[in-house]
Order: sequence, then structure tokens, then C-alpha cells
Amino acid sequence: MRMRSSRASWANTTHDWSRAVDRDHLAAVRRDPERYAPGGPGHLVLEIVAYAADEAASRAGGRCTVTLHRDGSVSVADDGRGTDTRVDEHGETVKKPVMASKDLRFFDSPDPERLPDGFARRGMSVVAALSERLVHTNRRLDGAWTQRYELGLPVTGLEPLPADGTTGTLVRFLPVKSLRTQGVLSVHDLSRWTAHRPGLECCIDDRRGPPHRPGRERF
Repeated sequence: MRMRSSRASWANTTHDWSRAVDRDHLAAVRRDPERYAPGGPGHLVLEIVAYAADEAASRAGGRCTVTLHRDGSVSVADDGRGTDTRVDEHGETVKKPVMASKDLRFFDSPDPERLPDGFARRGMSVVAALSERLVHTNRRLDGAWTQRYELGLPVTGLEPLPADGTTGTLVRFLPVKSLRTQGVLSVHDLSRWTAHRPGLECCIDDRRGPPHRPGRERF
């Protein structure tokens, strides 16, 4: 059984555990998509792949799959440990607030990490804030769940899933319309960019079919 402790005692590394949702932060990202998603949806994909690369670096290797869906959405799945969860003093499961609060490593940093497209890394909350809808599915050794977001805000709680013997994270998102109209995601560019992540084996699964027109698929 995991130990219960007060959120106030939890050490903050990448995110502030005491604040699950930062509405002001999400609103600021939505107001300036050109700053936080330069180049369009491809940058959002790289923001998620960066976390898979972090996991791979911590585990001496890992894999991820980027899937381009017919409805214009994108999913990124990895085989890491899954997003961290903790149990608070009330016995409630608390997820590390990666989607709806800022990543403390990159925001306000004078010299943030650069992603393979040449633009600054800002974190997963940028993807959530600039997505009409997003589903975060998480599998850890101590449990699995899924949660839905709209424009960065959670619209469900943590919905439990049956264990399947695996661990990892799956994020599927539909970028806001203003980003989707910037052009078609290029498999060539995504392959070239993801090849720059040491220790991470990444493949691109293009399910759109020619001529990459959105279909009726919806998640």
C-alpha cells in the first residue's frame, strides 16, 4: 500500500503537486498559439515525444509510436513507467498535474530546452491547452486510468481501466482548428525530428490515407 501524505509535503520537481489546474496559465497559452505551437501541430507532437524521450533516458531505452488519425487527431504512445500518481492524506489518488499546470523546468526559463524542430520546449500543458479535446491514458504497475480534457481543462475524473500487464502513457489529441489549418502533418518531418531522440525508438503510423482528408473517426 502506498503511503498517504499531505500534498504540502510533496516535493515539486517538474510540476506543483498542490495545484492540479492553473486556469490562468492555460488561458495565456490559448491566447498565443504562435508562441507556444510555432509551426503548428508538429510542435505539439514533439512536446509529447519529449516526455517519452525523458522516460527512455531514465530507463536506458524505450519506444514510442506516433499515430496520425483520419479525424485529424494524433496519438503518442510510449512504454515508460506511466505518469506518477500519489495518494493524499484523504486517501484520494492524485495524478501528477502534467496537463493543466505549467512545467516548472521550461516556463519562465531564460534558456529552455530546444526541441528537434528548433523551437523551445514548454511542456505537456501546451498540448492540452491548444487541443479541442485530449485523452490521457495512463498505465502504471499500481493501476491504470484515463482522463479527458477540453482546451486544457479536465472534464472527467480519473476513470479506472483494467490492468493489462503493461505500463506507459497514451496521449491522443485534436489540435484547435487554427492550428489544423496551418497545413498537413508531414511524416517525413516527424520521422526526421523523432530520430533525434537518443535512446528512443520511435515509429510513425499514418492511418489517414490519401489524400489525408479527415474522416468520420472520432475519439
